[in-house]
Amino acid sequence: ITTSNLDLHHRRSIRLRDYDYAQAGAYFVTICTYRRVCLFGDMVNSCMQLNDYGQIVTAHWDDLVNHYPHVELDVFVVMPNHVHGIIALTDNVGAGLKPAPTKHHGLPEIVRGFKTFSSRRINHLRKTPGQPVWQRNYYEHIIRSEDELDRIRQYILDNPAKWPEDVENPINIGTSSL
Repeated sequence: ITTSNLDLHHRRSIRLRDYDYAQAGAYFVTICTYRRVCLFGDMVNSCMQLNDYGQIVTAHWDDLVNHYPHVELDVFVVMPNHVHGIIALTDNVGAGLKPAPTKHHGLPEIVRGFKTFSSRRINHLRKTPGQPVWQRNYYEHIIRSEDELDRIRQYILDNPAKWPEDVENPINIGTSSL
């Protein structure tokens, strides 16, 4: 393997070095489909019309709380080729009734589970076992204040109306908004 091939295949982590992604806090995540294929439905008059695959994605997102008891879900939106959501990790399980286990699943494990289970169900429906549904990585942002949480919630809620300008919209890929 040449040096250029090593550089090409080396993935730089976007995670903060030495940050514990299992600690309590709120996280904004964006997860894109493989090759940004519009798989989850269509945008009609600034409203997302989910198809069966989009409904599967929503169901698996909503089901995260059943698999990870220290997870609370906030605002979430499915777009044609990506999702945005806020995941809060808590120190307690069951609305604070009992302490969470000492070993929390961190954000990477939760996102991995979401991607794995939604992919399996979508591929079962498509009859395409093992095919990628999601990009390998995802974007995450640690939410550090109530003001930031409010701004991100509004961004997520407004996202469908901004689809024509969205950088993930296939008609905009490769264009610049300088």
